[in-house]
Amino acid sequence: MILIAGPCVIENRDLVFKVAEKLAKFNEMGWIDFYFKSSFDKANRTSISSFRGPGLEEGCKILDEVKKEFGYKILTDIHESYQAAPVADVADALQIPAFLCRQTDLLVAAAKTKAMVNIKKGQFLAPDAMKHSVKKVLETRGVSEFGYEVAKQNGVYLCERGSTFGYGNLVVDMRSLVIMREFAPVIFDATHSVQMPSANGATSGGDSRFVPYLARAAASVGVDGFFYETHINPCEALCDGPNMLNLDALGKNINEVKAIRDVLGM
Repeated sequence: MILIAGPCVIENRDLVFKVAEKLAKFNEMGWIDFYFKSSFDKANRTSISSFRGPGLEEGCKILDEVKKEFGYKILTDIHESYQAAPVADVADALQIPAFLCRQTDLLVAAAKTKAMVNIKKGQFLAPDAMKHSVKKVLETRGVSEFGYEVAKQNGVYLCERGSTFGYGNLVVDMRSLVIMREFAPVIFDATHSVQMPSANGATSGGDSRFVPYLARAAASVGVDGFFYETHINPCEALCDGPNMLNLDALGKNINEVKAIRDVLGM
């Protein structure tokens, strides 16, 4: 099972290393394929004054230090095509943000690297529509066939993070996990799925109480991995704090997910 976890954004080197150290136990579990996640730039913040991160050069330097210190695989977001190649020199997986999941140039640039490509499903898209994003990456990598196994062999994953439901809320249609797994492995983003976009008009809110429940539901439906943003103290996080799990709650939920998968023989 893939586990992607880490702080939403690189707030500073000290915090990143503290979280990375706390996550070491997951990298040591033989049944988990662990990726450390943190963003060097959150380019889609609601407010222009919101904290975005240290930027490409400094952010990649910190992620590279984490990789060398802990031996972790690294996943981080890219927002523009020119970022793909230099970020792939450090990261093992490039993540395409949900709002950019249809951007052909960005998908092609990511596909031209050797990194795994994790494409977040846009909140505005039906799950079946994500097959076109998968095809863009596969075709760029010279693959004409299509389907779950082909995508997995070529490092193309999809990530469910909820769909727009009215104003300022998201809902997870568990059918999407089944639909998208027809043409690619699926990662369930448990923390962003409880996000409340632009809850106060300036920043996004969320309700982390529901993270464990949605993760357990996704495990029972069947997914290939889980994505969590976590923090030493989510209340003080500079981005996405309301929908994060603290580190203790993360460990408990991973055990619950494993128990469900074991019952189902996954």
